[in-house]
Amino acid sequence: MKIKQFKDSPLAHYSYAIVSDGKMALVDPGRNPLQYYRYAEEENAKIVAVFETHPHADFVSAHCQIHEQTGATIYVSKLLGADYAHKAFDEGESFKMGQVSFKALNTPGHSPDSITIVAEDKGEVALFTGDTLFIGDVGRPDLREKVGNMTAKRVELAKAMYHTMQNKYNDLPGEALVYPAHGAGSLCGKNMSTASSSTLENERKYNWAFQEQTEEKFVQTILQDQPFIPHYFGFNVDVNKTGAENVQQTKAAVKLQLLADKVEEGITVVDVRDGDIFKKGHLSNSINIMARSENDKFETWLGAIVKPEEPFYLVVEGVAQVGDILERTAKIGYEKQVRGIVTLSQNVVENSAQFDLEDFKAHKEKYTIVDIRNESEVAQEKIFDAAISIPLNELRERANQIPADKPILVHCAGGYRSSAGSSILENHFPKTKVYDLSEDIKKFS
Repeated sequence: MKIKQFKDSPLAHYSYAIVSDGKMALVDPGRNPLQYYRYAEEENAKIVAVFETHPHADFVSAHCQIHEQTGATIYVSKLLGADYAHKAFDEGESFKMGQVSFKALNTPGHSPDSITIVAEDKGEVALFTGDTLFIGDVGRPDLREKVGNMTAKRVELAKAMYHTMQNKYNDLPGEALVYPAHGAGSLCGKNMSTASSSTLENERKYNWAFQEQTEEKFVQTILQDQPFIPHYFGFNVDVNKTGAENVQQTKAAVKLQLLADKVEEGITVVDVRDGDIFKKGHLSNSINIMARSENDKFETWLGAIVKPEEPFYLVVEGVAQVGDILERTAKIGYEKQVRGIVTLSQNVVENSAQFDLEDFKAHKEKYTIVDIRNESEVAQEKIFDAAISIPLNELRERANQIPADKPILVHCAGGYRSSAGSSILENHFPKTKVYDLSEDIKKFS
């Protein structure tokens, strides 16, 4: 069998194509299926199967679109309760494609309906572990308390993960290759390696979750210091359980407005331009979530700041960015919320206050400092003793907790998040100066 790994860097998501005898199976595909179709053309292979290891929380899958366009059968656990045409794929069930035999292991822990796909060809074994087993870690168990066909409390799932790690992989060879659905940078776990694959033997040796320990200790460790949960995670679980619409069609329905100096009042504006450009001129009610390159976690912060079903406009630097920003927005299923994509005229009048770093250094007491880093970051180091700590993903809802009697200074750890945070507070406090410490935070930490 031939295995190709596809990486979506901003979401730290891995998906896979397995090829044998002119046929192809996909595992955990991302939203846009065209990359898989191009690879199928290269391999002269027909896509016949799509395996979903679980209903993903951090991205929308193209499994239904691939089924519609190729006729491929979708395989998922019966526990998922999928609302689309599929075949149940649980322990004891198998599927043969060319020379490759696929079977399922039910591996609950990240979710009640998680499965690991075991692929074998002439003694070579590959494990597609989804969000159960990562390289160096395991999936977080706290995402399914309120959504999905089978909800489960975090402690229940943590205990299920303990038993999965103790028992489910025991009969598999150490040389089996481990291919997870995520790597370092994903919010689906907390201590993932930067490596994109491993062997089961290496994970047994070095992954903390495989080490001998009590269930109580395991549960305590896995539940401690998990990342925040963005607004969109539950929404994506539900979308993936139902099946998303054709992404090319939903993207094509988004309207484009050129050289605008205003949009519909009362609708949130997400401006993806560089922070310095944004501060010089932007529309009212704008939030600056930068999407300058793949290094910017635009998808995650869009879904953490803007709620599912909330309408918004997108502002881009120019028409060359339209296709890319729509693609990134659609990854989390938010493209149908977009009222329009906008380029700006020279007549926009809103701008951000210019920050005087030297005045701040000399008179910190004159400012209300807002630290928008995550709780775990603040626990490790508080940069300014007097700072009010409100994580960025909670800032819109908790802005009323910030006094407005002094100028407000927003900081994060490196400068990316503070541009979004300061723009949120600009909207909330129109009569108070709001400043972005931006990358100057590095001079204090």
